[in-house]
Amino acid sequence: MDLAAFDYHLPPEAIAREPAERRDAARLLVVDRARGRFFDHRVDELPALLRPGDCVVVNNSRVIPARVEALDEAGRPVELLFVERAGEAAWRALVRPGRRARPGALLRAGGPEGPRLRIAGADPEGARLVERLDGSIDDLLETWGTPPLPPYIARYRKPGPQDWERYQTVYAGPPGSIAAPTAGLHFTRELLARLEARGVAVHALTLHVGPGTFRPITTRRVEEHRLPPERVVIPPAVAAAVNAARAEGRRVVAVGTTTTRALEGAVVDGRVEPREGTVDLFIAPGYRFRVVDALLTNFHLPRSSLLVLVAAFAGLDLVLAAYRHAVAAGYRFYSYGDATLFV
Repeated sequence: MDLAAFDYHLPPEAIAREPAERRDAARLLVVDRARGRFFDHRVDELPALLRPGDCVVVNNSRVIPARVEALDEAGRPVELLFVERAGEAAWRALVRPGRRARPGALLRAGGPEGPRLRIAGADPEGARLVERLDGSIDDLLETWGTPPLPPYIARYRKPGPQDWERYQTVYAGPPGSIAAPTAGLHFTRELLARLEARGVAVHALTLHVGPGTFRPITTRRVEEHRLPPERVVIPPAVAAAVNAARAEGRRVVAVGTTTTRALEGAVVDGRVEPREGTVDLFIAPGYRFRVVDALLTNFHLPRSSLLVLVAAFAGLDLVLAAYRHAVAAGYRFYSYGDATLFV
């Protein structure tokens, strides 16, 4: 398919730059795939919209304070986004502007007297290998790191105190993501308790969101795009719960595109297998879903791999029609925005 087919018009004012007043107060557009109809709801109505026996699966990866501001030797600003550990003393990081962080360059995190960093190398995709000369990078992130808000928010404002809480799910566990699994941001402890009372079981897997999830598609043909591997853990109990739901005819409801990729990427001979490793599955129209029956997700950027996955699940024409309805109805888009439920 041509990438241009996954474009749509979004007024700038529809992009959410601040979180909703309350997590579960976000709006929820329910899309009935069978009838091609839309229904306007709120996230706090989710227990009534799901069925007793539904098996809900969430991604519990914790967002790390991955963004660090630094200065080069001339005192000019450099921004680092630490992506993943690369050995005992170094991390891979995305750096901008890259010309100020060539291999061998020295940086100071936070200011002229801050921790010293050295650019030890660069990989073919442009990421830098960064070493700290006076301590550990883990400590650096804890002290100097800030929430890695998406670029369309970061251009508008710097992270504030509310982002430390709101750009993290209430059930976040193992640290490792550089972006929030945003569909889960809408859940509160109270909402989870109401789902349990409704007879809806909630299970958690882990997929650490890396830069590949949000890397722009640069190929003209969508199916030529490739996603780099991301780390995933699917515990045996979660795999067993999903397989039991499928065997008993109960729905598997994935919260987010990352959860969807983790589950679909772990299928072996028709069953979800426990996994501790990586997943690199790219889901595009034509893919046959083997696990997920319903999908709760946010509104995604045009021409993104996330939008392509949703189109594969619900059909491109229906998804674009739903997005047009959402724009006309004043829904808020992207990470801090409202949600959709495809059933």
